[in-house]
Amino acid sequence: MTISPSATEAFDAAERAMWDGRAEAYGRSFARLCAYPVEALLDAARVGAGTRVLDVGTGTGTAAVAARERGALVRAVDADPGMVAAAVRRGIAAEVAVLPELPFPDGAFDAVVGNFVLNHVGRPRAALAELRRVLRPGGRVALTTWGARRGAGQELLGRACTAGGAVPPAYLPRLDPAEDFARTPDGLAGLLREAGFADADAGELAWDHRTTVEEWWGAAADGLATIGLVVTSQDAGTVVRIRHEYERLCAEFAAPETNGEGHLALPHVSLLAAATA
Repeated sequence: MTISPSATEAFDAAERAMWDGRAEAYGRSFARLCAYPVEALLDAARVGAGTRVLDVGTGTGTAAVAARERGALVRAVDADPGMVAAAVRRGIAAEVAVLPELPFPDGAFDAVVGNFVLNHVGRPRAALAELRRVLRPGGRVALTTWGARRGAGQELLGRACTAGGAVPPAYLPRLDPAEDFARTPDGLAGLLREAGFADADAGELAWDHRTTVEEWWGAAADGLATIGLVVTSQDAGTVVRIRHEYERLCAEFAAPETNGEGHLALPHVSLLAAATA
């Protein structure tokens, strides 16, 4: 008898498949979006000269590079080999590792940062317990993730898909409800306390992501993230309709200082939390 994978295993497998081979596409699109909170993330983790810091889910290495520029001693991991290779090309000591298992001894780091990684793991509580394990007593963890409150710019591609008649595929990653948590500042801080951290605090960050009509569409067309899976799973006619609706809706977000000209200012909101081991 074949045993079906658990919801958690299915979620993790879908996440790995979603990002496989897409490091370059990520680097020219969503990596710029996710770079905005990095300085606040490092401040919350108290990263400075000499800090032994681990960047978990490093992607193309943006947070790791910023920590190195502060004089920190940086290690980094990511579940995707292509992302790790991109970070290594930027001079980061990065390796492949998949939460909730890290190849480091107990108490190896003064700080751990994770920029939009918690939303990509099927066992967030186990992942946080592992981050606490590799932190020294008194060390700091800081994390960003997408929350329940979304900026209008975050809804742009989803609105275009709905208006274009897209039907989401059945294989979208879906977190086991037993593993989920409230995607609010209180919910994220509570999750950290549940994992054994002290002094947990969380809040929201809001910013306008500056991009272009073509760059933002390119992220979806390249199959990045859940919205990319939705777009690339449609038939050609539906994709044409989604693109038409997308271009229509982009007018709401034209950056005024550029007189439109294809430039967008997309409001985004994320959560930022920090705590002490």
